[in-house]
Amino acid sequence: MTIQEICADMAAKAASIDPLGKTLIFYLDDERLLIDGTGEQNSVAIVTGQDVEAECTVTMSLDTWGKLQRKELKPFIAVASRKIKVKGDLSIAAKLKQLT
Repeated sequence: MTIQEICADMAAKAASIDPLGKTLIFYLDDERLLIDGTGEQNSVAIVTGQDVEAECTVTMSLDTWGKLQRKELKPFIAVASRKIKVKGDLSIAAKLKQLT
């Protein structure tokens, strides 16, 4: 799955949930996706190579992302095994189950 496909998939899912009220960056290997939930609806953009700040960062490999999407890995297990690292406002991260 390419970063453009992941962004499109995440944008569709993010648009269907209530605004997060904050910003979140996904680090997927060398790629970055920003979810901006500060407006009337969540928006998702590729921000690779840009210096962007967010209230929460989630770091994982593209392989881990794929396993989460295919339901081969549960989010809790991924965090516990350090395949996913979360920094910042954990209340935002708790809402992410709706995006996978």
